Amino acid sequence: MKKKKHLLVLDDEKNYLLVLEALLTDAGYKVTALNDPETALTFLEESDVDVVITDMKMPKITGAEVLDHVRKNYPGLPVLIMTAFGTIQSAVEVMRTGAFDYIAKPFSNDELLLSVQNAVELSQARQNYQLLTENFQTQYGRNNIIGKSGAIRSVLSLIDRAAPSKSTVLITGESGTGKELIARAIHFSSPRKGAPFVSVNCMALNANLLESELFGHEKGSFTGAVAMKRGRFELADSGTLFLDEIGELSHDMQVKLLRVLQERRIERVGGTEEIEVDIRIVAATNKDLLEEVKKGNFREDLYYRLNVVHMQIPPLRERREDIPLLVTHFIEKISDQQDVTERTFTVEALDYLSGYEWPGNIRQLENVIERCLVLGTGSDITVDDLPPEVRDEESQLKSAVDLLPVQLDLSDTLEKIEAALIRRALARGNFVQVKAAESLGISKSLLQYKLKKYNITGH
Repeated sequence: MKKKKHLLVLDDEKNYLLVLEALLTDAGYKVTALNDPETALTFLEESDVDVVITDMKMPKITGAEVLDHVRKNYPGLPVLIMTAFGTIQSAVEVMRTGAFDYIAKPFSNDELLLSVQNAVELSQARQNYQLLTENFQTQYGRNNIIGKSGAIRSVLSLIDRAAPSKSTVLITGESGTGKELIARAIHFSSPRKGAPFVSVNCMALNANLLESELFGHEKGSFTGAVAMKRGRFELADSGTLFLDEIGELSHDMQVKLLRVLQERRIERVGGTEEIEVDIRIVAATNKDLLEEVKKGNFREDLYYRLNVVHMQIPPLRERREDIPLLVTHFIEKISDQQDVTERTFTVEALDYLSGYEWPGNIRQLENVIERCLVLGTGSDITVDDLPPEVRDEESQLKSAVDLLPVQLDLSDTLEKIEAALIRRALARGNFVQVKAAESLGISKSLLQYKLKKYNITGH
């Protein structure tokens, strides 16, 4: 059965209260009618109310004071003001101070019911938005960043310290490491969490389209601009703007972005008016921006504007101890989303997952888990269910070699490969050093020497 919307009606005239209570109850609402506004304020603390309808002129507390109290303590709750002393001036005043609507006594029933219906719809929309925001906070908050490794704990610590500030954040890391998830976690851990999080992929649009997308445009500013459009900067006002793939910006767009970061003002394409924006910028890239600065591809002044708080997200191969936790998380997530049966990876299959180099990082791991759940037939997922690139030793070695920087000489290359093999052996041996040493065919003392040499966490 659908829950009735709850209306709180305040009026010191009991006859009006009786009329309103009967009219609104017949219309299908749950109605609480009170003639004492002080009692009403206490009632609001203890009850779930969707709309407040209050008379303007009351002893002790006026309707304007009720409105002020509601706005301060229950900002999403619509208030309708009624008065027998209706004037244009008083109507404008209460609307200016936040009333949803103004109704003059005597009122028509249809007029009142229409106003109440509109207020109820607004209240429902605000409640839905609040639920959506809470769901986003649950889905994208820092608690949704899975892992217990030292590398990921360092990232979480940095989120906790950076989130409360207004500082610009630069997130760097390989593709698939979860940079946007980190950006959302910063937003939903910040005082701006109730405002929009707006994301833009700077690589997905050409320079002309990107300018319009970021700054908006005025009607007629170019062919196809049939109406005024607000850009992402305006849409993110009071919230966070996430600029993904920031390293792909053209030089012209870099200049325009630098100006916005300096002045916190934008101009729509084809416009002349400067629009002030209150936003926090979080940018991300898989490029080495400092190297891009040296090559002349990225402005040095913009780099330092963006790089106030720097977060380097580790690749998955450097946080292998998190892989079993991530696997469990993705099994639950994908099983729920795809409506497929949850399955368990065998110990051997999990060892293969933990030992793989994961060039596509967490995104690739999630795709592999989904493939195994959708295509698997047995109660458990075995090594045979894994894709060839994960279970095949030659493919694994090729994956590791492909991740090496091209400028390495032979000695550095061999050291990188040796370090990768040691990490994989540790992962497959559940981080028991004796098991890892045995699988590598070396002594435990030699393994410990190499762990120290390559700065590998051995547990």
